[in-house]
Amino acid sequence: MLNRVIGMGTPQNAGSFRFWFADQRWEWSDEVALMHGYSPGTVRPTTELLLSHKHPDDREQVATVLAKSIETAEPFSSRHRIIDTRGTVHHMIVVADRMTDESGEVVGTAGYYIDVTETLEEHRQETLDDTLPELYEARAVIEQAKGALMLVYGVSAEQAFRVLSWRSQETNVKLRALAAQLIADMSAATQAAVGLRTEFDHLLLTAHERTQ
Repeated sequence: MLNRVIGMGTPQNAGSFRFWFADQRWEWSDEVALMHGYSPGTVRPTTELLLSHKHPDDREQVATVLAKSIETAEPFSSRHRIIDTRGTVHHMIVVADRMTDESGEVVGTAGYYIDVTETLEEHRQETLDDTLPELYEARAVIEQAKGALMLVYGVSAEQAFRVLSWRSQETNVKLRALAAQLIADMSAATQAAVGLRTEFDHLLLTAHERTQ
């Protein structure tokens, strides 16, 4: 996962988490701790602590989504704002999938917090430099994938590109291949619209496994 040792002065754009339904136990990576304003390893995350950091206008919605996740044993996914210990507001996307035990029983949910607050042109340019030839050759499929993220997560084109770039770098799969696989998976999706967000999270987090 994303458990690198990093200092308080290094902002991170994505970090991992795990949540067990039975005892409502959380684990978060150093990056997620930093997003909330804590030095890694100094605070144990709890539902109460996490909800206390949600923006007041988003707190009830997140609490409802989390309660439904526990009740239905479905992944916890959301788009909301958090307020870190310094009072800074961060716009977050939480993408997650089911977490199972050795027998295949669903015991929790695991995924990523993605901070989409800033444009981060430097990061985007670095990604563009690495993938520019592919962008020219496969602009259509990448734009389709961006559009899908914009629809499902309600984010801007720039933020959607950041999410795709993050998954490309995290999984070491070329951006073009990842976008094409995501679109192919969406075309085959059959679940009703009410389950679209959950299904899309699963497709996003597993698309790299089907590009081999």
